[in-house]
Amino acid sequence: MQTVRITTSQNIDIDYELAGVADRFLARLIDMGLFIAILLLAVILFVMTRGKGDNAVYIGAIAVIYACLFVFYDLLCESLMNGQSIGKRIMKIKVISLGGGRPSFSQYLLRWLFRIVDFTLSANACGLICALVTEKQQRVGDIVAGTTLIKTEPRTKIDNLALFSMSGTYQPFFKDIDALTDRDVALIQEVIRSYFKTNNAEIVINAAARVKEILAVTPPEEMNDLKFLQTVVRDYNHITVMNGVIADGLGR
Repeated sequence: MQTVRITTSQNIDIDYELAGVADRFLARLIDMGLFIAILLLAVILFVMTRGKGDNAVYIGAIAVIYACLFVFYDLLCESLMNGQSIGKRIMKIKVISLGGGRPSFSQYLLRWLFRIVDFTLSANACGLICALVTEKQQRVGDIVAGTTLIKTEPRTKIDNLALFSMSGTYQPFFKDIDALTDRDVALIQEVIRSYFKTNNAEIVINAAARVKEILAVTPPEEMNDLKFLQTVVRDYNHITVMNGVIADGLGR
């Protein structure tokens, strides 16, 4: 199971599982099935309205509209649906920029243009082989555009963010962590949970700024805001557990 680490514009590292060739293929089948359904609908409408107008004009108009939709479908969908077509949305995969942000229109355009190389001229062989052999499972269009396809669920789960440290050898990073209350830490955990549900980095930035103010600390440069909040939660959990152990020992 291959993953890619994306650093967001807010300097937060997120691990995503790469979309495999099977996911891409099934998404494409769904998209093609949609076009088959549209074609069948157009035929049914033609049969129902036959003889009520200029059939040649009707067929020509439908053919032009259908061809335009077919050719520009991926470009339009990915640009307007945040890196997804209908098939990709159903399969829960999307196009992302390796730079960490949402791909620009020029990146979507490059991916779309190189479909000619990946699929049309090579009968799908070039795109398939390239996705199988490249580290980030990219077709030629992805390599040129600086994009790849990922599964929309991040592999970094909330269960891995706020682990209780029961080891007596663990050393808290922040010494004045007891300035926080249980309610404060519960809110921090909720912020982290919300971030991984919504990808709204603003709430992490705001929460981290507030916690830094309360603790009067300046984290090292390599510790981004998300890691800072995770560390605070681990420190607090450890100190709480250790204090509980000491209290139990004194009570005995």
